[in-house]
Amino acid sequence: MPQPVFRFAPSPNGALHLGHALSALLDHALARACGGRFLLRLEDVDPTRCRPEFERAILDDLAWLGLDWDGEVRRQSEHLAEHRAALARLEAEGLVYPSRVTRGALKALVAAAEAAGTPWPHDPDGAPWPPPRGAPFATVDGEPPALRLDTAAALARSGPLDWIETGGETPGVARRVTADPAAWGDPILARKEMPSSYHLAVVVDDAAQGVTHVVRGADLYRATDVHRLLQDRLGLPAPIYHHHELIRDGQGRKLSKSASDTALAALRADGATPDDVRALIDWPAREADIPRLSRVLRDAR
Repeated sequence: MPQPVFRFAPSPNGALHLGHALSALLDHALARACGGRFLLRLEDVDPTRCRPEFERAILDDLAWLGLDWDGEVRRQSEHLAEHRAALARLEAEGLVYPSRVTRGALKALVAAAEAAGTPWPHDPDGAPWPPPRGAPFATVDGEPPALRLDTAAALARSGPLDWIETGGETPGVARRVTADPAAWGDPILARKEMPSSYHLAVVVDDAAQGVTHVVRGADLYRATDVHRLLQDRLGLPAPIYHHHELIRDGQGRKLSKSASDTALAALRADGATPDDVRALIDWPAREADIPRLSRVLRDAR
């Protein structure tokens, strides 16, 4: 059996918060318990939002928490050629098409359909699907198109897909989950301001780094639908997935990078210690379950 490889992959577009601390601590602890490697990747393909000061803050926060990683930090922006090669492979199969629909035009289409009593489909994140490939819609002249995956065409070649999950609604139990990429419509793979979308970059980078186990928040559970389809069409291995529960604020909302009151840097500035952060995310209880959970992850095949 190959050595397990885990990764923590934040985007340097804001401050790390308590939810990131949970993901990083879980990834690190499980990697060490499994006798594996723990990698750090910075998902910085969006030049409009990712900044060097956020990257420096991420490294400072992780060091403050006492976490180390194996090897060099991988920055997605330094591997865009690999992402472009994957995109070209999908294009060669006829699975990518240009889409110039604007947000305003799409909003108008949705409103018109719903006013006529026709519900418009939305993806699991709540975003409306784009019009189907080849449909007429408003465009912006001269604007470079977004490149979308033709999900129906890709599924026709792939057939049914699933993944091994050890988290989600029944954490600590390995099971196969049926993927439903069709629920996402035709997701964007690249656009003018982002040469590689999250979906495309994450599957390419996980494969390039030999990642065997992906531990991440439950908000990305359904994104695995798209990731499995891309992995299949690109001939990439599928990691084992563990989606952990989210840390939420006092109103029950999931934390965001704009929530400064839960940012690790803000907590540090207020005098919090790494042990205080661990207490806030109930880490002692979670840490006690690491030996059992690591056995489940090692054995999940």
